[in-house]
Amino acid sequence: MVGLLWVLLTVSTVTIVATTVLILTTRITVRKGTSSHTIRHWADIPPEAWTRLCSRTIFFGHQSVGRSIISGIKDVAASHECLHLRIAETKDARRIEGPMLVHAPIGRNLYPESKAAEFTQLMEGGLAEKVDIAFFKFCFVDIDKASNPDALFATYSKAMDTLKSRFPHTTFMHVTVPLCGPPGKAKGILKASIKRLIGRPPVLDGNEVRSRYNALLREWFSEKEPLFDLALYETLGPEGLRHYSLRNGHEIPILARAYTDDGGHLNAVGRRHVAEQLLIKLLEVAGGSQ
Repeated sequence: MVGLLWVLLTVSTVTIVATTVLILTTRITVRKGTSSHTIRHWADIPPEAWTRLCSRTIFFGHQSVGRSIISGIKDVAASHECLHLRIAETKDARRIEGPMLVHAPIGRNLYPESKAAEFTQLMEGGLAEKVDIAFFKFCFVDIDKASNPDALFATYSKAMDTLKSRFPHTTFMHVTVPLCGPPGKAKGILKASIKRLIGRPPVLDGNEVRSRYNALLREWFSEKEPLFDLALYETLGPEGLRHYSLRNGHEIPILARAYTDDGGHLNAVGRRHVAEQLLIKLLEVAGGSQ
C-alpha cells in the first residue's frame, strides 16, 4: 500500500513539474509601446454617414475568426440605431437582393490556397456582379512556422489581380492575417501548453511568419488599394498601446491578451473592437467616412 502511494505521489509530482515547465515555456513576455497609427472611433463618425455604407452590398469570406467578427458587427449594430445593415449568410448570388452584408465560410483551414480558390470561384460564379465590395481573410492557422509567405502572397495577389481585371466595378479589399497571443484564461493557457507538447509551433514562431506575409500586403497595397489591417488592430490594446514581444532584439507583434481567451480567437471584447474598425474601414471604402 505504501509503495502504491509512493508511486502515485511520484507520478503526481512529475506531472505537476512537467505541466509547470510547459506553461512557463509557452509564456510570452508582453511589451507595450506607442503606435503611430491613429485609431478612429465610432464617435468620430457622423451618424448620417452610415447611410452610405448601408446602401452598399458587401461580401466577406472567412472561417472562425471571421464569424466572430460578424458577431461583433451584430453587437455594434444592436447598440447603434444609425447602422441599419442587413446581414445574411450565403454563397448563392441569387439570394442577394438589395444592399446587405453577405458572409460565408470559404475554403478549408490549414489550406490557404483553397480559400483564394473558392473566393475566386464565387466571384466568377456571379457574386462579383452582385456586390460593391468583396474581401476574404486567411486565418491564423493558415500560416505557421513552416509556411512560405512569399509563395502564398504570389498565389493571393495573382488571384486578386485576375478578379480586379475581370470585374472592374467591384472593389476588392485586402485583409492582413490575424495573429496569436497569450491566452486570457487558464483553459487557454493549458491548451497552449498541450499544443507545445505535441509539437505545434509556439506563438512567436507563427507570428513571425504571419508578420512577414502581412508586411508584403502592406508594401504592395497600402495607399494603393483598400486594405483592412486586422493584425494591426489586434495588437492595439484597449489602452491604445501596441502589444509585442522581443526575440533577439526584434519586435514580434502579438494579439492583445484582452481580446482573446484562447490565444487565437476573438472574445466579446476583441470581436467588437475589430468589428468597429472594420465597419469604419468599409465606410471609408464606400466613400462615406468624411
